[in-house]
Amino acid sequence: MSWIDIGHIDDVPLRGARLVKTHVGCVAVFRTDEAEVFAASNTCPHKKGPLSEGIVHGHKVTCPLHNWVFDLTTGEAQGADDGRISTYPVRLEDGRILLDGAAVSRRSAA
Repeated sequence: MSWIDIGHIDDVPLRGARLVKTHVGCVAVFRTDEAEVFAASNTCPHKKGPLSEGIVHGHKVTCPLHNWVFDLTTGEAQGADDGRISTYPVRLEDGRILLDGAAVSRRSAA
């Protein structure tokens, strides 16, 4: 894995998200708790809603356009909705958020 330092955990609001622009599109980095982060596709598969603008609750995010809910651990849509978002390995090290650059580069262009 090639870990990329994308910022400090305090750069992402609690129960919020920030975008990371990559050469293959944007990745959303979600902060669910004091020291817990997830990385996933920023685009809802339903109507292309910006998930980084959604509501973060528990280990889930709700799309701001049509209320689809996605599990940030698995990427799977919840409830009756059918779909999935890409998720990426991310970790914290000394308060810094590290994103697996190799995993992001394997995704198709957005």
